[in-house]
Amino acid sequence: MIATLRQLYKIKLIVLLFLSGFVIVLGVFPVINRSCRPIKARERVNWIKLIWLKAFRRILNLEVIIEGREVDGSALVISNHVSWLDIIALGQYLPGYFVAKNDILDWPVIGYLSKEAGTIFVRRGDKQAIHSTTEQMSWLLKQNSKVFAFPEGTTSDGSKVLPFHSSLLQPALLTHSPIQPVALRYEGQAKHLAPFIGDDDFIPHLLKILRLGKIEIRVKMLPVLEMADKSRSTLSYEAHAGITEALRIEPIISQAPAFPPVSRKQFSRF
Repeated sequence: MIATLRQLYKIKLIVLLFLSGFVIVLGVFPVINRSCRPIKARERVNWIKLIWLKAFRRILNLEVIIEGREVDGSALVISNHVSWLDIIALGQYLPGYFVAKNDILDWPVIGYLSKEAGTIFVRRGDKQAIHSTTEQMSWLLKQNSKVFAFPEGTTSDGSKVLPFHSSLLQPALLTHSPIQPVALRYEGQAKHLAPFIGDDDFIPHLLKILRLGKIEIRVKMLPVLEMADKSRSTLSYEAHAGITEALRIEPIISQAPAFPPVSRKQFSRF
């Protein structure tokens, strides 16, 4: 009974939050972009996005424990991927732009709001789209922005870190931007309910999440990778190993090499 009442109350708040999101992206963002210089406009838009995500976090009662420190300025932040909640956990703490799978565009409300907020969408298996994604990520990194990517390419149940797609690290190499790995782990009841995997749909999953009294997540900011003379495959291996170790879970031996790839001075291509 209590969980149901909690869910109904939160649904009302979520509806109001989504309505405010439409007002922001349709009315506020265009005014800011027209009236401010690009750098100032980007700062104000990011600040509003931060406030909106913090409101989302409060509605969900998302308790985030941060360990470590984020790198200052421009950076490619990469992490393991468990749920759409990952975006709220990271986004309400650090302003930046997310790289997400194209499927999110089909989600009710969230798809449209994500697109208008500057999310970079990736179509899996489309090589031309990968090049476009690299260009968009590189441009944002050059603008001193943070870009968040999930190199697994999909979500897991949190019990393992899936193999990384090293192509998502290429923009950092091209722009000489720091790469900071991040390990996400859900705890308590959320450990079993937060994973968004398989045939899960956004609305049913959201309704299930709204029944929880709180959602506990631990975010560990790992040291920036040493990039000198390393290929993206080597950096991908090191990030994967670091996140796996931080989560203290067993690596996928069949997918991860027993030794790191040989570093190369030339950047590898797609």
